[in-house]
Amino acid sequence: MDCSIAPPVSGLRCGGHWHGGSMLGLPGLRLPPAGFLFLLPFLLLLPAAPAPHRASYKPVIVVHGLFDSSYSFRHLLEYINETHPGTVVTVLDLFDGRESLRPLWEQVQGFREAVAPIMAKAPQGVHLICYSQGGLICRALLSVMDEHNVDSFISLSSPQMGQYGDTDYLKWLFPTSMRSNLYRICYSPWGQEFSICNYWHDPHHDDLYLNASSFLALINGERDHPNATAWRKNFLRVGRLVLIGGPDDGVITPWQSSFFGFYDANETVLEMEEQLVYLRDSFGLKTLLTRGAIVRCPMAEISHTAWHSNRTLYETCIEPWLS
Repeated sequence: MDCSIAPPVSGLRCGGHWHGGSMLGLPGLRLPPAGFLFLLPFLLLLPAAPAPHRASYKPVIVVHGLFDSSYSFRHLLEYINETHPGTVVTVLDLFDGRESLRPLWEQVQGFREAVAPIMAKAPQGVHLICYSQGGLICRALLSVMDEHNVDSFISLSSPQMGQYGDTDYLKWLFPTSMRSNLYRICYSPWGQEFSICNYWHDPHHDDLYLNASSFLALINGERDHPNATAWRKNFLRVGRLVLIGGPDDGVITPWQSSFFGFYDANETVLEMEEQLVYLRDSFGLKTLLTRGAIVRCPMAEISHTAWHSNRTLYETCIEPWLS
């Protein structure tokens, strides 16, 4: 008998030495001990040993930033596949390139339609990795989706409290404007048709920002609106908020905006715990911190376009939260 493929039959033991066997008419085999025959009926009643089980990793959804596309995240995809094999990773290919300048609420609706079926197929939850402008889109998704099941929301160098700085993006989009006078464009109905103006935050014209901002002031709960209570409740469904950024980013201004810090009227940076949106718990930030659900991961010597391709950053700030 080939013991590697043949199962034990009629009390025979593969690889053993039961010799004799006149009962079966097979020379060289004998009956097993009587004690074993007595126990055999009881052994057959024992439940089968469960197959080894490894819990699968939760699906990961990636949302890109301004002027990006899914191709920008090829390195991040490789890292996840290497460290968490079998993870289903979806890099959403929506509003690429110049389309990323479309109004953020329009983009939120598009991304909402894309992530909803992914969430529906993942009853254990999903992870969001959202880069730069995409971090604001994801925060809005957490606010407007009543039944989202986001475990970790990883905000990767995102201007969560807004942007106030001259960058190459701004110089290309508004070549004749500087940050000191860009409010004249961004806080107009025409300006709010550009995504970057939806989170332009001029600390010297706070009243204009509060009245004109059609996106950031709303998701921050800085301006009253009928959905404020529901959005706060939805946002607090998130399991963990991971904030990533650093002083050498070169684009997010101030860089502390990635951690919900921002300028006051004197352009002194106030940290998250000093911001009114935190002190008032306008959209749930203070509640998340109180329950230990906020992780801050500052990293130096990483430029804005390298956050999603830096292996050390991935291993330190992202991989630990992809359960």
